[in-house]
Amino acid sequence: MREFLRRFSWRHYQLKRHALADADWQHACAHLPLVTAMPDAAQQQLRELSTLFLAQKAVLPADGFALSTAQQIEIAIWACLPVRQIGLAVYASFHAVIVYPDEFLAPREEIDEAGVVHTGHEQVSGESWDAGPILLSWADVEAARIPDGYNVVIHECVHKLDLTDGDMNGVPTLLGRGIAPSEWQQVMRAAWQTVGQEEKLLGYTSVDDYALESPAEFFAVLSEHFFTAPAELQADLPAAYALLERYYDQRPLDWNWAAIDAAYPKHEPDDSGYRRSGAEH
Repeated sequence: MREFLRRFSWRHYQLKRHALADADWQHACAHLPLVTAMPDAAQQQLRELSTLFLAQKAVLPADGFALSTAQQIEIAIWACLPVRQIGLAVYASFHAVIVYPDEFLAPREEIDEAGVVHTGHEQVSGESWDAGPILLSWADVEAARIPDGYNVVIHECVHKLDLTDGDMNGVPTLLGRGIAPSEWQQVMRAAWQTVGQEEKLLGYTSVDDYALESPAEFFAVLSEHFFTAPAELQADLPAAYALLERYYDQRPLDWNWAAIDAAYPKHEPDDSGYRRSGAEH
């Protein structure tokens, strides 16, 4: 009881000390009908977590880019959405988010069949380093305001969740989530096979085909769809949707999607596909 009271008092102190101005919070949420369509209690919970996130993490501009308080809050909202019920402790492995104005060059290293190491750079919209910060393109954060299955902040933060079992392998730590590792792997493997068959037979997939890059990307992409296009994910991959609902302990299908759709009518992605990120290992 004493430890609980100590933590409660510290949380209360941090929320009071770093309280977000109502005007800044409302300005950030004005661009995010998905958030305002959530129940009031969930919105309040998200606001508190966003406050603590910004108190604990540095959200920094890169390349002379300037970030407003509302922009920092917007990033914090998306970062906190996946852990709304899990808690911020799972983000202990990183302390900074670095934001570029647009896509940026990330270093890459590949080893060819002869064992020769080739170094270079790749243009990406986001990146999550195993032992370091999250990097984001602000242009892609803005693009994610339309809830259509793409959200670069959620994607990169899910990579951090993935690392909680010690490896970025598509399986986060499942302690306290009521899910056995064998069940997680079975459901995700079946979903992977379904998406892979879609790509092979139809030439397109029900989720972004970047998911097939690796199990880690599959978990991250499905999580994007879970929060921002849940009806489509449930229809296409019902077992995977149900698994993520249990893992995140959230029911995005219960949010007011009529209001969301009114704010952002459904549209088809263009032929260029999604702008995608990398996970730095």
